[in-house]
Amino acid sequence: MLLAIDCGNTNTVFSIWDGRRFLSTWRIATDYKRTADEYFVWLSSLMMLTKTEVTVTEAIISSTVPRVVFNLRVLCNRYFNCRPLVVGKPECALPVAPRVDAGTTVGPDRLVNTVGGFDRHGGNLIVIDFGTATTFDVVDTDGAYIGGVIAPGVNLSLEALHMAAAALPHVEVSRPQKAIGTNTVACMQSGVYWGYIGLAEGIVRQIRAERDRPMKVIATGGLAPLFAQGFDLFDAVEDDLTMHGLVLIHRYNKELETA
Repeated sequence: MLLAIDCGNTNTVFSIWDGRRFLSTWRIATDYKRTADEYFVWLSSLMMLTKTEVTVTEAIISSTVPRVVFNLRVLCNRYFNCRPLVVGKPECALPVAPRVDAGTTVGPDRLVNTVGGFDRHGGNLIVIDFGTATTFDVVDTDGAYIGGVIAPGVNLSLEALHMAAAALPHVEVSRPQKAIGTNTVACMQSGVYWGYIGLAEGIVRQIRAERDRPMKVIATGGLAPLFAQGFDLFDAVEDDLTMHGLVLIHRYNKELETA
């Protein structure tokens, strides 16, 4: 069984892949101080509670938080007796290498989303990930990552607004019934929701103009369904795109080993 781990700035997701489908998926807050032993106690308890009776023999990790990788490696080595592939490291090959400026390090999550998006939707693709940051990844005709855009994430923007303006409360992200708010909370929700709709539409429009060709738009991340409500900006919303990409990258590297 394959253990796929996607470590983001806010949450870390663990999924068990049996070769055909994901059996279980669990989420935990990202914390670089969490030890391998703590990970195992948490993970093994969830496996037992959900009756996920499997033996993990392989693992792959994508992490945007470098300080977390060490303990995740130890988890795989100590408790599952396997050496994990780590996306972005030299020993982890990609189906198509990214084409960016020399010396540029591309976030592992963006590489994984590129692979997953290309497999499901082909090239000439824009993948929007509504995570801690809102990222736009541009996928070329052959599946190569060729650059993109990084903007502040939705919740990050709300938190910054709350922290910087003493009179403004912390609010939940939701779609307001109308753009003109008649109270403080409604005004903030409108600004964030319609602001990010405008941001997504504007950036997609500019990317398409620069590429001068039709491009599909795929959304992923926890808030993607919210921003898809009532709009035709997205051709698809994929909640498991990153995990799908991790499975594909692991499969590709195994095929290289046996070739």
